[in-house]
Amino acid sequence: MVAQVERPIPVKSRSLEFAIEGLVQVFTSSHRSFFTGVMSQALRLAGQGTPVLVVQFLKGGIGQGYDRPIQLGQQLDWVRCDLPRCVDSGQVNEEERCAILDLWQYTQNVVHQGRYDLVVLDELSLAMQFGLIPEAEVLNFIKKRPRQVDIIMTGPQMPESILAVADQITEMRRSHQP
Repeated sequence: MVAQVERPIPVKSRSLEFAIEGLVQVFTSSHRSFFTGVMSQALRLAGQGTPVLVVQFLKGGIGQGYDRPIQLGQQLDWVRCDLPRCVDSGQVNEEERCAILDLWQYTQNVVHQGRYDLVVLDELSLAMQFGLIPEAEVLNFIKKRPRQVDIIMTGPQMPESILAVADQITEMRRSHQP
């Protein structure tokens, strides 16, 4: 008796034909100190070989625009807005507004190219609340992203329209023990 093992036909990695549909996740809180939990999830997935993009729309001050990403390992690109400061209100000048919109355009382009399987959009709710990124564009981006891409959006006071399309909503709260 002879046994023969057939080698399976190789399937392209990240093939869209067999890809699992990505999730839209929202992490929200009344305070702005929960990014470490989201970042640890991004680092874990990147360490397992998943291409990850982390975008911080309102953080600046270190000369790290989308053309100069920090690469953490081989699979995680981390970009911030190319601003001289961190934005904490809607009071921005035209140069800062353009930098935020350029980063938003870059993010949409690389996601639609299929370069990443997980995209973290940090403080996106604040960028929308400050009127810097239109809510309708974010909804369109979510709808038209490649189907295998997971999206994590963070920030306080996420708009109801975004919550309505989210697959998972995590609300972080502080608990005080007496």
